[in-house]
Amino acid sequence: MKKTSTLAALLVLSFAVLLLAPLAGVKPIMPQALLNFSLTDTESAIFWKIRLPRVLLSFSVGAVLALGGMAFQSIFRNPLATPFTLGVSSGASFGAVVYLKLGLTFSLLGISGISLSAFAGALVVISVVYLLSTVKNRFSSQTMLLAGVAAGFFFSSLILFIQYLSDFTDSFRILRWLMGGLSVIGFDSLLSLLPFALIGTCVVLYYLRDLDMMLTGEELAIGRGVNVNGTRKAIFFAVSLMIGATVAVCGPIGFIGMISPHICRLLIGQEHRYLAPASLLFGGLFLTLCDTFARIVIAPAEIPVGVITALLGGPFFLWLLLGKEN
Repeated sequence: MKKTSTLAALLVLSFAVLLLAPLAGVKPIMPQALLNFSLTDTESAIFWKIRLPRVLLSFSVGAVLALGGMAFQSIFRNPLATPFTLGVSSGASFGAVVYLKLGLTFSLLGISGISLSAFAGALVVISVVYLLSTVKNRFSSQTMLLAGVAAGFFFSSLILFIQYLSDFTDSFRILRWLMGGLSVIGFDSLLSLLPFALIGTCVVLYYLRDLDMMLTGEELAIGRGVNVNGTRKAIFFAVSLMIGATVAVCGPIGFIGMISPHICRLLIGQEHRYLAPASLLFGGLFLTLCDTFARIVIAPAEIPVGVITALLGGPFFLWLLLGKEN
């Protein structure tokens, strides 16, 4: 009963934030004007083309990052795991940095060139990690983790090398993108993310029972009929692809995938049939609130939302470490 009540509370809070967040900004929009269809042309453009797409995108990104973090924490059995643990974020960031350094300008089917380049970088890392993990016909958690960390460090060093060779303008553009941000106009970014988010979410939800079994240990899970390697591969590809698409759209936004699942475990327990929807709702709610704060606290300027999540995530990370030691 408590778990159901917690999920219901998160659902109500999520709806409330989704309704109210688009109204907040440098110039708040009155709910009465929206309901009475009495918005000015400027207010209407701001609401429908900037604020509403941004709020929906922030909620979707937060939900995806939280679900990916939950899945990786379960297969690695480590609460410090994040969706970026296997280096997908570094690969996507490298693709975007190459695009910015070369000064390219193109788009395809309404998707910006930087997003396409970032997603291509994510695909490269996914392929590298998979090949390294199966080089000895094994796909264990430890091998996958080591391969991901190695690939992440390698592509991060390439990013630093490109930054070192760049002039001031390119360095600033690269640094700004690496901070993460949700500034969008229209629904194109959201629509390009949704297919990957929906497919990845469906795959993770399909394997919830297997994730419950894997928490008890791989041998026990195998003894109970779980195809551990098959589950691990499916989760790896599904989560990595939707995280790659997420980073391609908004850059690397850290700590959401670590904070949200852990807080949800404290609220609702380890059972994944409750934990998964709770992580989706809490992650979306948390990132939407962070982004709303980021765009109004120093308005008319705004803080990159990745800075806000990092400021919150750093102390939380230390709390997790100290808590585990105690």
